[in-house]
Amino acid sequence: MATELKLPQLGENVDSGVLARLLVTVGATVKKDQPVLELETDKATVEVPAFSDGVVKEILVKEGERVKVGQTILTLDAVDGGGAAPAKSAPQAAPQAAPAQEALPATGQEASPPEPEEDQAELEHERRLGERALAQYAGSLPVGGAGAPTSTPPPPVAPPPAPETKRAPVPASPSVRRLARELGVDIYAVPGTGPGGRISDEDVKAYTKSLVSGGPSARAASAAGFPGLAPLPDFSKWGATERTPMSGIRRKTAESMRNAWLTVPHVTQHDLADITELEQLRKRFGKQVEAAGGKLTVTAITLKVIGAALKVFPKFNASIDQARDEIVFKKYYHVGVAVNTDRGLLVPVIRDVDQKNIRDLAVEMNQLAERARNKKLTLDEMQGGTFTITNLGGIGGTSFTPIVNAPEVAILGLSRASFQPVYQGSEFEPRLMLPLSLSYDHRLIDGADAARFVRWVAQALEQPFLLALEG
Repeated sequence: MATELKLPQLGENVDSGVLARLLVTVGATVKKDQPVLELETDKATVEVPAFSDGVVKEILVKEGERVKVGQTILTLDAVDGGGAAPAKSAPQAAPQAAPAQEALPATGQEASPPEPEEDQAELEHERRLGERALAQYAGSLPVGGAGAPTSTPPPPVAPPPAPETKRAPVPASPSVRRLARELGVDIYAVPGTGPGGRISDEDVKAYTKSLVSGGPSARAASAAGFPGLAPLPDFSKWGATERTPMSGIRRKTAESMRNAWLTVPHVTQHDLADITELEQLRKRFGKQVEAAGGKLTVTAITLKVIGAALKVFPKFNASIDQARDEIVFKKYYHVGVAVNTDRGLLVPVIRDVDQKNIRDLAVEMNQLAERARNKKLTLDEMQGGTFTITNLGGIGGTSFTPIVNAPEVAILGLSRASFQPVYQGSEFEPRLMLPLSLSYDHRLIDGADAARFVRWVAQALEQPFLLALEG
């Protein structure tokens, strides 16, 4: 009897991925924990291992295909000598859940049992119906004055519901619940019009429409030019076109940036830091850090500065729980650093930056950047950040407005440093000035707070003796 290999739980909020590469062929003998395919999720590329020994009997997926958690990937026949015998005597879910948690990043969640194939097909059908429905009614919402057509407002983002175990059951089918999740609304807040208050697809769409129509989020989306889900014009009428599918990472980035722009009231504070002395020290001690396996960059030094700044200004190391009207202050300091890759922007997180010296931070940052570019980052390495740094100085520019990586409340952008004439009491001197751009969530952080924070960071960079290289 053949053993089915199903896609295991990959991580929190990850329910599918695109098959990037098959690592086995039909007839190949595989060992337990041997990688059989590479899967590109919305956040990273992961290897999926075999859960038992066997010979590949049939491969049920193709490269480029989107595979869902619980979907059968391939089947294995037992090898001679009974290598796969234990898998036959145990329940089907048992040989899958435990090895998957060993081979993949820990998420704090156990692998859920796979859904039957007919349920998967139904859920996929419901997803497509939901997307089409949203596209149909999104174009009819007013933006600006009454009767004015909208330019495709994106789905609203509502506060997450409390755990279902603390609420009474909602009279809604699984497909209706799924539609509500995809549209970002709280199913518990949707009024049902069916018998006994049962909630239908139309109830969810009507409730979503009421949230979006005429609201500030819709107007902001229209002004910013977000296309939302409305159909685009036929560009081929004006010339040749070419279409390529979005990668999972690019799609996730687009969704996250859209949601962040609509839910976070962004303000950006700009400042300049005089890093003339810092640059001299960076060059002086650069060889020492290179010998340890890192690069003594301005970003690495800024990591150490931010670790100290977040303790002085705890609001910048917090999150907003809008559902409970509470501020969550975090007592740990994990800073994400944006890395540009050929697949899009990835943000690996360096943990406990306040407890590490500059040399160690530089080494770890260099290692994570290499893993990001080589598609080796795990989901766990990109989660748990409390603040983000992004540096465009290697490309150029004098300033920019980085987008807050919600649920964080602030992000610091670095642009290219340049020599500028600075008046030093009696005359102008050429000084190396580093542009700083701090974007923040104005719901929690006021302008005065942001100005003090970015000035504190600038002064710490301007006085390098405060930053001990080994401290």
